[in-house]
Amino acid sequence: MKILLDEGVPEIIQQRLLAFPIFTVEQMGWRSLRNGDLLNRMMGEFQIIITTDKNLPFQQNLKKRQISAIILPTNEIPAVISLLPQLEIAIATIAQGDFKELKMDLRNV
Repeated sequence: MKILLDEGVPEIIQQRLLAFPIFTVEQMGWRSLRNGDLLNRMMGEFQIIITTDKNLPFQQNLKKRQISAIILPTNEIPAVISLLPQLEIAIATIAQGDFKELKMDLRNV
């Protein structure tokens, strides 16, 4: 299962979750692609996108593309680090074409 980090998502995820094949849009040469184009490029190669774009699941048809999305509440590195255990669970349990929005109490970051 290959995972793509959307623009603005901290690379700390890639550095810390070594059990998963994680790539950034920058590494793929897909920077500045619009959401629909990005998702089309992902088809067949990536199964999950990690993003902070809360509107993505409502603007794009994930099921048709067989891509799942995990939505982070923030891109602030300390908060993202605190979400890593929750993120690992989401990666392991997300269904194809579905999305999960991670939640956190930002007061504890």
